[in-house]
Amino acid sequence: MKELAELFFVFARIGALTYGGGYAILPVLEKELIIKKKWITMEEVMDYYTIGQVTPGVIAVNTATFIGYKRKGIAGGIIATLGLIFPSFILISFVAVFLTNYAEIPAVRHAFGGIRIAVGALIADTIFKMIKGIFKDFKAPAIFVIVLGLSAVLSASPVLLVTAAGAAGFLLYRPKKDRGNSAEKPL
Repeated sequence: MKELAELFFVFARIGALTYGGGYAILPVLEKELIIKKKWITMEEVMDYYTIGQVTPGVIAVNTATFIGYKRKGIAGGIIATLGLIFPSFILISFVAVFLTNYAEIPAVRHAFGGIRIAVGALIADTIFKMIKGIFKDFKAPAIFVIVLGLSAVLSASPVLLVTAAGAAGFLLYRPKKDRGNSAEKPL
């Protein structure tokens, strides 16, 4: 029970510190789960984040669910998800009641403009860290450039791009079969 409570509060802190959508969660996950708690590696975060992108729903919530499930099974997935969304629920309730009356005040608009800039910087930092960890050979940058080009130039469907990149990754990175040197013989 103590572990589930810790899981809830860690993800509640992540939820409270994450503004700006799914990509903004990555630096917070890195700080809270990789550096502080040492619960997970960056490679695992990227795997869960990737799965979170291709499954229906909010990326950050899906990622929290996968990480919680890894830690404590189904209960952990549920608790991590509830922890992540709890601060947003409180904030949205507050905003719905109070902020709508003040949204057109210049100071409020300017504050949100500054927040957007900070979130953009956090996302850029995360992208640079991801690129350093992913680009270990020529294949990964090739997939990256092709997907970026198809997305930017042709406005190709993200679903098709992710599916095609997954297929390319499977084909390019699958282990090469040991050709006759194995002790095991096929049946």
